[in-house]
Amino acid sequence: MKFSLLCFLSLFLTISFIFAQPAQSPWCDEPFLQDLAQKYSANKNIQLIQVRSDRNGRIIVLSDKGLLEPFKDKLVKETLHRPLNDLNILAIESYQNQVVYLTDKAVLSNAWAGKIFIDTGMPLATHFVLGPDFELLVSSPDGFKHFAEKAYQSKISAIIALKHDPQRNHYLLLTETKLWRYQVNQKPEVVVEGDNLTCLEIADTELLIGTTDGYWKIDAASFEKKQLLRKLPWTDITCLRVIDHKIWFGTPRGAFCIDKNNEISYYASKRWLVDDSVVDLAPGPGNSVLVLTKTGLSQIKFKSMTLATKAEHFDRLTRQRHIRYGLNSKLILEKTGDLSTGVLVDQDNDGLWTAMYLGGELFRFQVTRSEDALQNCYESFEAMERLYTLNHIPGFPARAFERRGYKESDRERWRPSADKNWDWKATTSSDEIVGHFFVLSLFAEFIENPAWKNRAIKLMDECMDHIVRNNWYLIDYDGKPTQWGRWHPEYVNQFPKEVGDRRLNSVEIIAFLQTAYHFTGKEIYKEKAYQLFTEHGYLENIMIPITRIGFVPGMDLSTDWNHSDDELAFLSYWNLYRYAFHDSLKDKYRETIRGHWELEKPEKNSLWAFIAASTGITPVDLEAAIWTLQKLPLDFIGWTILNSHRKDLEFLPENFRRQTITQVLPPGERVLSKYNGNAFRLDGGEGGRREYSGDIYTLPYWMGRYVGLIK
Repeated sequence: MKFSLLCFLSLFLTISFIFAQPAQSPWCDEPFLQDLAQKYSANKNIQLIQVRSDRNGRIIVLSDKGLLEPFKDKLVKETLHRPLNDLNILAIESYQNQVVYLTDKAVLSNAWAGKIFIDTGMPLATHFVLGPDFELLVSSPDGFKHFAEKAYQSKISAIIALKHDPQRNHYLLLTETKLWRYQVNQKPEVVVEGDNLTCLEIADTELLIGTTDGYWKIDAASFEKKQLLRKLPWTDITCLRVIDHKIWFGTPRGAFCIDKNNEISYYASKRWLVDDSVVDLAPGPGNSVLVLTKTGLSQIKFKSMTLATKAEHFDRLTRQRHIRYGLNSKLILEKTGDLSTGVLVDQDNDGLWTAMYLGGELFRFQVTRSEDALQNCYESFEAMERLYTLNHIPGFPARAFERRGYKESDRERWRPSADKNWDWKATTSSDEIVGHFFVLSLFAEFIENPAWKNRAIKLMDECMDHIVRNNWYLIDYDGKPTQWGRWHPEYVNQFPKEVGDRRLNSVEIIAFLQTAYHFTGKEIYKEKAYQLFTEHGYLENIMIPITRIGFVPGMDLSTDWNHSDDELAFLSYWNLYRYAFHDSLKDKYRETIRGHWELEKPEKNSLWAFIAASTGITPVDLEAAIWTLQKLPLDFIGWTILNSHRKDLEFLPENFRRQTITQVLPPGERVLSKYNGNAFRLDGGEGGRREYSGDIYTLPYWMGRYVGLIK
């Protein structure tokens, strides 16, 4: 296959760009474990008690209405083994990877050819455990019985947990205030005393005892108490299990696990669980964990995945549910969490969000030469182009457009197009223009077809001409500047240097002018930029240290940190640096961008890291950027998330940046948002009534591939 000269030059420029950057070893995209949840709801008025699975991959749930099993998204009556339906099953356990049942008459199983049947004579039995060679211990409210060669009975009331310790060959019995050790045919002895004990687990050389206020680590041989741990997401522990070398905890506020490095992963909210009130935990089939809650079962799966296959997931998500006329749109769910009820709606920033989706597809095309990516680029570009052509104002892009008759309200913002079938949304802001220049420049640089390339350049030229011709303003349908489309020196320089808009608006307009000059060659854009430099101090504004931005009494725009401004600044940095008039400007720009990047490091933002890397800043915190991509959940529904109750977090005093805790939470544990959201927001969400589009992942991923930091 022969490449055209333009194609060759484009590839050459890409390779030259990558190798021109200071050396930083790229991340090799090897498989990692991606967590995801499959949820099954139970019918109302059913009490769920226990969950277990067997070596065949079957999952069994015990309820007060009998045995249940997961099917599609529900827990349904288990009907496979009809004789079980006639039994009064009181508890279930897993033994040698098979499910064993305790009834009011016996302990039995369908495994081992059904030969296991031990008559207990304990109609009020509550718990049981199997030891070596099917040795059996069963408890009831007034004591326990040991069934072996010689039966043994003891009166220990209110037993809440039973365990067999195979390494030390004894049984452990837990009540709310004591841990008992029972050795075969010997009198039980109290080995640990405490208050509000709730659950018990054996972890090699340690015993773990849950309480209503943390959990105890206890030496399994000496029974010496090591420590009571309370630095947990929630300290009221309802159940404990060691699964795949991690300690899993169930609480009334969700589930969490602690790995060998003492790192906590928290699974709460409807992103992960049917509800947060956990009643039981168990290992599940296929490298999964079963979390039984009051109203359903959640199977937390750990799937081997690469960043590339994760990108394919988010590409499908976006293409199937978020493309409206080629625009990247918001999906509103009429029924909580139900994607089948999704409706696409416009947003004020359709142009910006489409630019971020289109940017990801342009990087994908440049890296892979995918025809599918190229077609996606053409479709979304035409949608952005139509933002300019549906209104009567030259060079002025609409916020959004919709078919006539669907936007009868808000007629001040929704305006009729000359095309009688369409309306367009006015009051366009700087957010839109930043997105347009970011992605139109990528389109003009990466797309080889001259006709398409020139259409992108034409839009940049017309938009820039509109702003210059109208004295640095976006002029709306009413002949007045829009609220946020303002770059005039009188507007920009009215702000003290401590107000972010002075720096940001200067960055934006210079980035626009440099980009327009680069692609059109029109000297007026260069002249106007230097006029802003020399006569109005815009270069000095750009160089204002980001650490200087802070609260200014009496200024509404400085009450706290604006994360939308971070988004607009970093997208503008791409153009500001890339199309700088000369290298000495690049050096200045790099330093001011470096300052902003250093300030943003705690957020571990992948997109900011790769934009910083594109300017030659090195090293960027690549491990943190990859961590964020890996930890983004596959479920992009805007569930309500709560974290402010957590007792494992280190909280900060209220501050200007609204950084609530010392370390940012993994994306799967926090409120989902686009790049204009605060990564340190602890509580929030949209009640499961929205799904976000996949560009949150695909733009940084494909940019990372393009700048050579993901291999």
